[in-house]
Amino acid sequence: MTINAQAQTDRPDPSVIAAQNDAFRKLACLGVPPAQPIQGRIHVTRSLMEAGDGFMAEAVKATGMFETFESENDPEGWHDFGAVEIRGETVFWKIDLYEADSDFRYGAETPDNPATTMRVLTIMLARDW
Repeated sequence: MTINAQAQTDRPDPSVIAAQNDAFRKLACLGVPPAQPIQGRIHVTRSLMEAGDGFMAEAVKATGMFETFESENDPEGWHDFGAVEIRGETVFWKIDLYEADSDFRYGAETPDNPATTMRVLTIMLARDW
């Protein structure tokens, strides 16, 4: 008896999601337009906004430039989390994927489809976690 394993086609391609998340981060944080439209929002925590002296701008820029993805901080390969150091302070960023028409109540059913997925990038001080 021979059993043929079939690839799961219902699972999204992590490299597609990673490329879309990277493009969205660069759009939101650096103003670099993506090759295709990507829906999303950026949020920063109050403590990051109140840090003063250009700290928030540095954190947003560093988030947009982040490229150090490793298995520890990116186990699914989606490029949806990172940590950066700004003036000795750790800043976390996270991208969550929602169904575009769900008012942020439901996770994206097809996270690799930018037409139906809304991205939310949150940037915060690690101590706020």
